[in-house]
Parts: sequence; C-alpha cells; structure tokens
Amino acid sequence: MNKIKKGLVFSLIIVISFVFSVMSNASKRSTITTRKDVGGKEIRLEIKEGEHWNHRLPLLPWLPFFKIKTTPQIAVWIEDLEGDYLDTLYVTEKTATQSWQKAPGDSTPKEKIRRKSSLPHWTYQRNVKYGDGLYLPTKEKPVADVITSATPEAGFELLSKIEEKYNKVILKVEINNSTDFNKYYPKDAKKGDANYSGGEWGSGQPAIVYATTVNLKGDKKFYSLQAIGHSSPNGENGKLYPDLSKLTTAKGIIKDISVEIR
Repeated sequence: MNKIKKGLVFSLIIVISFVFSVMSNASKRSTITTRKDVGGKEIRLEIKEGEHWNHRLPLLPWLPFFKIKTTPQIAVWIEDLEGDYLDTLYVTEKTATQSWQKAPGDSTPKEKIRRKSSLPHWTYQRNVKYGDGLYLPTKEKPVADVITSATPEAGFELLSKIEEKYNKVILKVEINNSTDFNKYYPKDAKKGDANYSGGEWGSGQPAIVYATTVNLKGDKKFYSLQAIGHSSPNGENGKLYPDLSKLTTAKGIIKDISVEIR
C-alpha cells in the first residue's frame, strides 16, 4: 500500500509541475531579430500562437500520461510575384541544423535522421540539393546562424529586413508540428499512401503555408497572412495542396499572422 501511495504522490507531483510549466510558458513572448547587417526595409512579423502551438508527445509508450512538449517548426521567406524563391528571413533551428532528437525505439544513427515532412515547401522553394539527394539542410552544411533560432515557447515577433531592390514580394510562412496525427493522417498510415507522413514518428498532419503579397514601396503598412494550402505530407515534393478540410489541430497551431512594414 505504501508503494502505491508513493507512486500516486510521485505522479501527482509530475502532473502539478507539468501544469505550472504550461501556465508559465503561456505567458512567454519573445522577439527574434534576423538579418541585422542587411540594408533594406525593416519588417515586423507577429505570430500569435493558437491552442495547439505546443504539441504533447508521449515520452514512453508505457507511460502515456507523461508527455514532453514539442514546439512547431517554422520558416519565413520571400518570393517574387512569379513564385520564385528570393530569400529566407527566418527558420527554426532544428530544421536549419537537422539537430533532431531520436524517437524512442528509432535505430537510425542520430546524425542520419532526416525529417522530410517538416517544412517541405520551403526546402523545395529554396532549391538547395544536398549530397543525399534531399533538399533539407545538413549538420555539416546548416542554414546560416543569422536567420535561425530555437522555436519560442509561445507566439513571437520577428524583426527582419528585406533588401531595397525589391518592390513587391510574396511573404510566406510554413509551420508544422511533429506527430500531430488525426484520423485523416494517422500514425499507422503505410508508406506509399497519400496520407503517409513518415510513420509513427512522422509529422502526421502536413505543414500549413500562409502567405500575403507585400508592397514594400507603397503606403500600406499592415498586412495579414492567410492559409493558402498544405505541403506534401511526407515531404516527397514541394507542391502546395489547397484543400485544408482534412486538417484539424494543425489549423490551431497559430491564431494569427500579421506583418508591419516599417
């Protein structure tokens, strides 16, 4: 009986600690600054977190109530009006450096873990192909530090610059949470299926892409980004798929994205 009581007390302590951690993180806001040395028009991008910003991932199969918190992977970049890639303003560190943690039971060497489903629209638009044939950055050739940082615990503002030579650009944001499964993108989907995202530790629901066209030389200062589609579920291509009807919690990762031209 004493052992049972001790186990219950220990479990209660974990739950209470977890709740306080969530409550404290909910109030955190941060500012990320990139491209400080670039001359150009300054922008302020604000991403407000939604109720599914933090995703709960079971740490161990036999301890389902104890979960770790994962934050989304995000890329922010600009294209010309024809949809051709121009420059990256920000990308989260794990995608930029491929510094993924190994999933429980994964026998793949850590240095070879590649998650194609993370932000495939950005990677293909960027169009940098690496030695293994993928368009993901590598640990040996990561994206430059000046445009990367860890994902904030909650919504954040990004201060960055767009070169003066551009007049109008398409501003895009791609966002995705790992193991965000639903009935349309289940963890038991098979390789080759349209809804396959990488198996038990894949992304589940694919990344969502938000966009707006910005006139850097005009009088309008504030723009709102809207969802324009989702990426390839397993990252096999860089296409956009406009039908978002099968996405559920993925649409709740963010509440709003807006940009101010300064």
